[in-house]
Amino acid sequence: MRLRLVAALIFAVCAGSADAGVRIKDIANLKGMRENQLVGYGIVTGLKSSGDTLRNSPFTEQSLQSMLDTMGINVRGTTLRARNVAAVIVTADLPPFASRGSRIDVNISSLGDASSLMGGTLVMTSLRGADGVVYAAAQGPVAVAGFSVEGQAQAVTQGVPTAGRIPNGAVIERELPDRFADLDVQILELRNPDFVTATRIVDAINAYGHGRFRAPVAFERDFRTVQLARPQRIGPVRFMAEIGELVVEPDTPARVVIDERTGTVVIGRDVQISTVAVTQGNLTVRITEMPVVSQPAPFARRGETVVVPQTSVEVNERGAQVAILRGTNLQRLVRGLNQIGLKPSGIIAILQAIKSAGALQADLVIQ
Repeated sequence: MRLRLVAALIFAVCAGSADAGVRIKDIANLKGMRENQLVGYGIVTGLKSSGDTLRNSPFTEQSLQSMLDTMGINVRGTTLRARNVAAVIVTADLPPFASRGSRIDVNISSLGDASSLMGGTLVMTSLRGADGVVYAAAQGPVAVAGFSVEGQAQAVTQGVPTAGRIPNGAVIERELPDRFADLDVQILELRNPDFVTATRIVDAINAYGHGRFRAPVAFERDFRTVQLARPQRIGPVRFMAEIGELVVEPDTPARVVIDERTGTVVIGRDVQISTVAVTQGNLTVRITEMPVVSQPAPFARRGETVVVPQTSVEVNERGAQVAILRGTNLQRLVRGLNQIGLKPSGIIAILQAIKSAGALQADLVIQ
């Protein structure tokens, strides 16, 4: 029953999306508009005896000494025993066209043996890009969703207490070059490259361009990119806003994705199966150990108590029915799989066998 509900849900989602179009800005990105990753090394203070053990984390002790040196406090040569400090790695994504002074979110993760970052505050940390240049500075209280409570005989942990987040915790100090206003030719990059999708995007944009600008403004370069020619009488921001709101129906390849670890099977809308006859045996082998204790008779002069092993083996093979599968569309394919009444592991085995037989007209992706 559960398998039928899952299969019906997959079919309903795929069938519902078959007739619905999506906006161009949801399936394509403007080339050059991408995020840049930032990373930094920092110190979180104010922890309640849940920080790094300085003996096991020498980099935390060195960082603490260096930070105190910059503040005019000399602790060189002394033994530090603080447990309210933790070394962390700070990561963030620098969005495109971000201006100086705007804020972005940062992620915090412990680097040493700290047990929790709850209640800590990140000291000002420089965030660098791949080129080694500082683009932002992060600082602020760390928000941790998980917690860890430990006693002498039991410990309870929920979530990940050694990782946190600071919303709007970094201030952008350096801007990336902005050449968007000077681009007369924009290029759209498809997130899922496909020849049919690229041509549909071009047709939709040109149909809009003939009515709006009296000229075609889109040309397909390959199955991944579409080139746009912006008219001179419209600005780049308004032009991309109007193009992004156009609706097209993207084409999806025939593909079956299988995750054997979780038993998940996702079948694409255009997956077809040639006519095949399928059967699957249901063999169950049950082994039960029932040891028996053998004792000597009462008041016996000889004998000892022994354990006699006793094993019961039961083999049961139910009759398997033969079903004919012919999947001209997703609905018939799901109905045919439901007629056999298999579990997800059985469906995975059957799909792999059908692919080996050459009857599955789709790509089989096994994760």
